[in-house]
Amino acid sequence: MQCVICKHGQTRKAAVTVTLERNGTTLVFKGVPADVCQNCAEQYVDEGTAQRLFAEAERAVQAGVEVEVRSYVAA
Repeated sequence: MQCVICKHGQTRKAAVTVTLERNGTTLVFKGVPADVCQNCAEQYVDEGTAQRLFAEAERAVQAGVEVEVRSYVAA
């Protein structure tokens, strides 16, 4: 797909690192599947993956996690 940010690059499948922060909790997910613009490096995560990341982040916040690094595992 064409990048909606730079309007010049095409996206390619890649594994990226996503960092989420909320209420003093920082979660780093490695190996997240995404489409990445070859021109500006903008990352696009699909809706299902984003929902899963947010759900994991919410559980971590509720558990009182401060900092954690996780490998993304597809459902």
